[in-house]
Amino acid sequence: MTPTLAQPHLPHAGTTPRGVDRCARARDWAEIQERMLVPLYEAVYERLDVGSGTRLLGLGCGSGLALLMAASRGASVTGVDPSAPERLALARERLSPEASPEGRPHGDTRLVEGGPEDVSGPDVPAFTMVTAFQPIGCTAGDSEGLSGLLEATVPLTGSGTPVVLAGWGPPERCTTSSVLRVATKLADPLRSTGSWRPALRDDLEEVAQRAGLKPDGSGRVACPFGYADTDSAVRGLLSTGLFDAAVGATDQVQVDKELTEALHPHKRRDGTVWMPNVFRYLIARTR
Repeated sequence: MTPTLAQPHLPHAGTTPRGVDRCARARDWAEIQERMLVPLYEAVYERLDVGSGTRLLGLGCGSGLALLMAASRGASVTGVDPSAPERLALARERLSPEASPEGRPHGDTRLVEGGPEDVSGPDVPAFTMVTAFQPIGCTAGDSEGLSGLLEATVPLTGSGTPVVLAGWGPPERCTTSSVLRVATKLADPLRSTGSWRPALRDDLEEVAQRAGLKPDGSGRVACPFGYADTDSAVRGLLSTGLFDAAVGATDQVQVDKELTEALHPHKRRDGTVWMPNVFRYLIARTR
């Protein structure tokens, strides 16, 4: 069973509720949840022929699995993340020479706690690909700030550079939507930024257009969320940050209880939890 998920978007990172072990949360993300977007990463890299000639900039790179996959294809990778130092520390572990089977560095690798402006410079070659893999279209306001971030990235690229955005698919194709509604119910009356909302068809295109990018193709990828048991499912989903507002409005015990109940219909006879989902990606080009 290959689990597959979605990070919270950059503007909402760093809002972990008080009392939560941020290092443990980051580890849950890296070990349980992050791998669930592997089919999305693979589809994008295959379509754009990522390889030894690629200079990739990953926005909101988190614990670095997408960068590791690109580096394993021969790409030079740079990752930036302004507000998730615990995840970034895990990315450094993953991409260190010691983590390589041959004990060699994963190509030309750079990880920076900051934004795109922190990796610019007169001696830095232009990036040939940019990714923003944290899926939007799941919570209200989760695309806020993304267009500005992309605008800041454009000067680091050349004309026609592909910029990849990711988003949740239609609610009827995302089984996890029913579970995510728990976050909105518990966070009420904080039903604004951070509350669940169904993905809209043009979410990604609107972000690209606001950033001055030209849409140039899209695709859909099946990314089922699969877990060994209910406890792993709860830990994995909490690691996304999508339930933080609910924890703040109630408490961790209540959120764990409601989340466990919402997962029950998706529990199989062998104890595993399985929720089919579809994610969408958009390839936009710099002008």
